[in-house]
Order: sequence, then structure tokens, then C-alpha cells
Amino acid sequence: MKTVGYAARSETTPLRPYDFERRELLPNDVAMEVLYCGVCHSDLHQARDDWGWSHYPLVPGHEIIGRVTAVGNEVKHYAVGDHVAVGCLVDSCQSCDQCRKGLEQLCRKMPVQTYSDTERFSCDPSTPTQGGYSKHLVVREEFVLRVPEGLDLSKAAPLLCAGITTYSPLRTWNVGPGSRVAVVGLGGLGHMAVKLATAMGADVTVLSRTRDKEVDALALGADRLLVSSDTEAMAEAASSFDLIIDTVPVKHDLNPYIPLLDVDATLVIVGQIGPLTEPSTVPLLLGRRRIAGSPIGGMAETQEMLNFCAKVGVLPDVEMIRIQDINAAFERLEKADVRYRFVIDMASLPLPDAA
Repeated sequence: MKTVGYAARSETTPLRPYDFERRELLPNDVAMEVLYCGVCHSDLHQARDDWGWSHYPLVPGHEIIGRVTAVGNEVKHYAVGDHVAVGCLVDSCQSCDQCRKGLEQLCRKMPVQTYSDTERFSCDPSTPTQGGYSKHLVVREEFVLRVPEGLDLSKAAPLLCAGITTYSPLRTWNVGPGSRVAVVGLGGLGHMAVKLATAMGADVTVLSRTRDKEVDALALGADRLLVSSDTEAMAEAASSFDLIIDTVPVKHDLNPYIPLLDVDATLVIVGQIGPLTEPSTVPLLLGRRRIAGSPIGGMAETQEMLNFCAKVGVLPDVEMIRIQDINAAFERLEKADVRYRFVIDMASLPLPDAA
């Protein structure tokens, strides 16, 4: 299948149109036209090779909403015309203990990422994966999700990364009515953490260095904003949270937040991939507190998240852009100049010649 996308050719070049081919349908494959694709901070990191594992040419995009255009003859759950979604993964071994538990994101043999990876399980292992900044996508059925009725297709794409990345720790640590949750950072991940925790019935506090985001935090559903640079307010808030979700995507200091945890409470890192300022073990030991990390969820949990969002009416706040504006969007993303997620209308991407 001939298709077209926008790709980075190296870590220093802007994204430009890129003609390439998707694989022919295997028996359990679903082919789709990409309708919308969210722009994740990870897309920027990967395009710039900030983590050191990018493969070029690289078509980013792992927050994908599409319409099924064809299915393999063994596909059981999808038909042409269905609205579907694809997130950060497109395959896993399907046989290890983690995959069998529905935790494909923790596959012992490493799951296949939607882009900047190679196929290892379903087809030729030399085949590169390319993401949703493209007109078409082909994915094995087990990694396709159904978009439930009631979700706005034009706004739902960021749920496939920002949504599940924050939903998963909220579910893992059993957040519900009466839970006391704090969210560090109010960007793409943080605003979803606030919305989801609020929808689950939690008491929600946003932690920010200044009061600048207080109006936004309250509008998103938070009960209050706590200024982390206010030492007196932070001292008064000691031991007052059951869960802190840290969404900050750059190196930063955890030490101001650890004393805010109650006994047996947890600070979960979902933003930064890489080094952090060295934490002190004193408040960890004296308060039996924990620091944990959490990636995305597995396929079943991601479908659960989509269904939950449709039921309670949770959607990200998005700014729609054309694919031709992606490089400008990356520049704005670097400056945190978006509230709170860019979504690409893929109708702006012309079909390739002789598609």
C-alpha cells in the first residue's frame, strides 16, 4: 500500500513529506485511514533523537484515530467503516507472562513501538514501524482499539498516550472517592491526570511553582493549586496525599514533593525519561513512602480507559492543526505553548500519487 507521511530524516532536519509503503495485509491485520493524530512530547524527543534510539527516516505519531478500510481474512472484531484507535504499541510477543496478563507494555521481549522501531513478531523483522503522521496504517488486530460511541473523534487522539499514561497509575493505585491526589505539571499529561482523577471522585491538587495556572487548574476540575515554591504552604501540606502523579517531562528535583506523601503513599513518575535530581532517602524511610514509575497501560486497560472517558465525558483540551504546521507546533511544544495538546487533522495531508 503506497502512502505518505511527514518524516524527520535526521535529528537536525524538520519534518517533510515522505512517500513510503505499508505492508500488505496479513490475515490478522487491520488497515485504516488515519483521521486524526495527536502530537506527543515523545514525538519531539524521538524526532530530535534525545533518547538515542531513533531510526530515520522517522514518521512520528502514536495517538491515532482512524477508519477501517480493509481487514485480513482472520480478523474477528473489526469491519470496514469502523472507527478505531491505535496507541503507542503495535505488537508484542503475546506469549510471555506479562502479555498473557494483558500487560503488553511490559512484554519480556519488549513490545513493538508504533514508530522508530522494527517489526519483530508478525512479519519481516527488518520492517521499520512508522507512526500516525501519515495517511494510512496497518496494525495487527490485537493492537487495535474500538472508539466508543460518544467520543469526539477530533479530540480523542491524545487519550491514546496522555490519557492512558495517567489513567493507568490512577487505576493501579486504586484512586476513587476520597482519594487525595496531587498532580505535578499542568501540560498534556497533567491536564489529563486532573480530569481523570476528578472524574474518579478524588480530591485533586495541582502542584505548580507559581499561581499562574490556578485559574486553569480549577477550570479543569482541580480542587486547589498548591504553590511548590511557597515553603510555608508546602510544610502545611506535609503527609496530605495518597498519590502524587509527576508529569514533568524534563530533569527536575523530587525532594520538595516526597514529604507531601502520607504513610505508604506513592509518587509516580510518568513524564521524565532519564535522570532526575538525586532524591533524599530520609523522608522515604521515615514515612514508608515510595517512588515508582509507570508507562502506558496494556490493551485491555487502554480500552477500559476509552470506555470510561466516553461514559463520563472526559476529553483532552486540544488545538487542531494541519500537518503542514507540524514544525511550528514542535517549536511551540518546546516552549510549552499549547493548551494542552495539538491534534493533526490528517485530512490536510494529500493522498500520494497513484495511491
